[in-house]
Amino acid sequence: MKAYKVQLKEQYSFLQGGTLECILMENPFDASQHPEWKRPALIVVPGGAYSYASKREAQPVSNAFLGKGFQCFILDYLNKTEGVRYPEQFLELSCAVDFVKKNAEEMCVNANEIFVVGFSAGGHLTANLATLYAEASSLAGKELDNKPTAVGLSYPVISKEGHEGSFINLLDGYSDEEKAALEKKLTLNEAVSDATVPAFIWATATDNVVNATDSLKFATALAVRKIPYELHVFPKGHHGTSTGDYEVNGYQIPEELKKIRSWIDDCADFFHRFTEEKF
Repeated sequence: MKAYKVQLKEQYSFLQGGTLECILMENPFDASQHPEWKRPALIVVPGGAYSYASKREAQPVSNAFLGKGFQCFILDYLNKTEGVRYPEQFLELSCAVDFVKKNAEEMCVNANEIFVVGFSAGGHLTANLATLYAEASSLAGKELDNKPTAVGLSYPVISKEGHEGSFINLLDGYSDEEKAALEKKLTLNEAVSDATVPAFIWATATDNVVNATDSLKFATALAVRKIPYELHVFPKGHHGTSTGDYEVNGYQIPEELKKIRSWIDDCADFFHRFTEEKF
């Protein structure tokens, strides 16, 4: 295994920053029985209300999916505390997807199998990519190959009603008129179209920060368009559950986490429906 970090601004001069941590199996096989085999890629997008990046929604998640056959990446995107605003985060995630696709061969990645999993505000950013990826090239002034194969949305913020603080941080510095237009655009259940990519969505009914109704809104919008999706709403669990492991969530009740841990297997299985390799 090898791990290293890529400064996205060094690869894409129009960005203000962003770091992509790469966690890769150098040779997934001990023997050359399947020289043509490439791993799917998973980009993890932590939450933090567009104010910080949650550590428990970063490496613990990438470690779990590495063992499921994915080459893993963690996006540490800039946020309000670094003085940035939309669409910087959207462009950083778009560039992360583009970078993995362009360097797929050397990273033992199938360039047609790029998945993204986001949490809370990171789920909003991921849903932003899932619905509006086609806008990135014009915003960047450069052609970007940023369409993901499918996404995972973990207790995602979808609307301002879901978590007002995330929208306040994301749109800090805009005029009231500009904010109103962007809030409408970034209410992402309304942005779902026939071009939106498939999504695995999960939340908890007792989430004390982002109500599960945001997940239901997005799933309903996908259902109307007949876009493949899978939705799980677990009966109990606080916000920020991450992998559902007690070691990652020591402040939660172990019994409530047992059911939640199944989301990783279910999400991986959902993604594998869109891979060429047989798992």
